[in-house]
Amino acid sequence: QVQLVESGGGLVQAGGSLRLSCAASGSISSLYGMGWHRQAPGKQRDLVATVTSDGRSTYADSVKGRFIISRDNAKNTMYLEMNSLKPEDTAVYYCNAFPIGAWGNTYWGQGTQVTVSS
Repeated sequence: QVQLVESGGGLVQAGGSLRLSCAASGSISSLYGMGWHRQAPGKQRDLVATVTSDGRSTYADSVKGRFIISRDNAKNTMYLEMNSLKPEDTAVYYCNAFPIGAWGNTYWGQGTQVTVSS
């Protein structure tokens, strides 16, 4: 069983930066991708970015050019560098780990709050 724990959220002014971390309690298989999702109050949870074990990444259009996702396999940790933050980036950010092309469980963290003030 893998447990994911997010950290690094907080309050920041518009235009500022934050770095989120997602630490896994156990080793994440190379067959697993990892991703960041976010959910604003009253809205659905949306995908923000994903990264594979070999570093291939995808981004939602809303964060392209501002956010950078990365993964340190040796530390079982994933990061989300968020720059040029906007008030609309305010949400609870969740990390997850999901199997790619294989059977397996999907794991979720408990979330970390990011609030961007205007």
